[in-house]
Amino acid sequence: MTDHHREKIIENMEELAKLGLRVLALAHRPYTPETQLLEDADLNREDVENDLCFLGLIGLYDPPRPETAGSIQACYQAGIVVHMVTGDHPGTAKAIAQQVGILPADFNAVAADVADAMVMTASQFDKLTDEEVDALPTLPLVIARCAPQTKVRMIDALHRRGRFAAMTGDGVNDSPSLKHADVGIAMGQAGSDVAKDASDIILTDDNFASILNAVEEGRRIFDNIQKFVLHLLSENIAQACTLLIGLAFKDADNQSVFPLSPVEILWVIMITSGMPDMGLGMEVAAPDIMNRPPQSKQGIFTWEVIIDILVYGVWTAALCLTAFSIRMWGFGDGNLASGCNKEWSEEIKDCELVFRARATTFVCLTWFALFLAWEMVNLRRSFFRMQPKSKKYFTQWMYDVWRNKFLFWSVMAGWITMFPILYIPVLNDVVFKHKPITWEWGIVAVEAVLFFIGVEAWKWAKRVFFRRRARKNPQLTPLEQIPEQP
Repeated sequence: MTDHHREKIIENMEELAKLGLRVLALAHRPYTPETQLLEDADLNREDVENDLCFLGLIGLYDPPRPETAGSIQACYQAGIVVHMVTGDHPGTAKAIAQQVGILPADFNAVAADVADAMVMTASQFDKLTDEEVDALPTLPLVIARCAPQTKVRMIDALHRRGRFAAMTGDGVNDSPSLKHADVGIAMGQAGSDVAKDASDIILTDDNFASILNAVEEGRRIFDNIQKFVLHLLSENIAQACTLLIGLAFKDADNQSVFPLSPVEILWVIMITSGMPDMGLGMEVAAPDIMNRPPQSKQGIFTWEVIIDILVYGVWTAALCLTAFSIRMWGFGDGNLASGCNKEWSEEIKDCELVFRARATTFVCLTWFALFLAWEMVNLRRSFFRMQPKSKKYFTQWMYDVWRNKFLFWSVMAGWITMFPILYIPVLNDVVFKHKPITWEWGIVAVEAVLFFIGVEAWKWAKRVFFRRRARKNPQLTPLEQIPEQP
């Protein structure tokens, strides 16, 4: 075979590879009795693979699964960058990557230095030092002819850029990278036992889309943890502030009068807030959950959540103290009497005002805790517009409230159980240290409206803030980074 023939064969092989085909070269040699090998003889590859006659090239097309392209596009929407490390020919790997959307369809229009960094062979990547890899404008999206150690180096490069790396694999040679990645995912059907042992997760259906479903479920769980922690701690801050500031209310014996009794506080924490918190843990995923960038490593206590806890807690405490003060001094004579923290007695009529003011405060806190649970379904969107694409502008909130039935009935139960606590004799004045209320429900209604207005105003302010911050930082969002599909 002449050099010209070799060049033509390689040229044709490259053309087939660019079509996304896996190329096999066929050759033969004449069989003669002198070349016959015994079954128990040692086969020497160099002796066998010589004096061959080239027959031709065969292109095999192993199509990607139909759902792969859509899943990769969804990954980009979610801020997840997909890298392809494969043992295929560079041309084949590049063509497949363009078909499924890992590389942009108009790859030729990309700047030369970026294009060179996007597609590499393992030999090219391994020649680079760690400093040179870190200096690349972007890490390779496709690495062809990849060796096991190259995959490990790729994961290290991702870690140095502060990325969280998940690795999928099925073969024995994938086990080092599966173990080295933050999350190793082995194929359950086509994967080897070695790969499964080295992985953290086994994908039972070998479907890339299942990984995306797992990411969505993980984000839903993370969101729900944030929601019920935010709700719970906001209520705790509210109760703590109410009691601490309430120490300023002194009775005739110069003893502090509690705006809330200890049993009332325990009831709100254990019963009123407890069941809605469980309901928040059962919330479905938000409509835009896969259009966000990945969560930071900061955990659930982001600055937004911490500030929300303080704002909601202080606002709730302010309204509770206002309700107590209005009943005591606005519609009462302000007589805090004596010993009203300990017990109720028919002989001590002076505690009537304190007990009714305390009941008003308790009902306000109960309503705030229940309403806040519904507000926590989405940390930024209005309670009345949880579904931004809905055309039901005035009734959508009804569907949202009913969608999570556990949360709905938890709120209803918290509201219903409030009445026997208020109006059953002995239970109200002896156990909970409050008395039934009548016209004070007007105070509760006004305070509830103010609570809703305050929470909605804070959410609106957050939406304005984040929109303005996005305009000032013209960085590409995950949605803008989606490669154009062929």
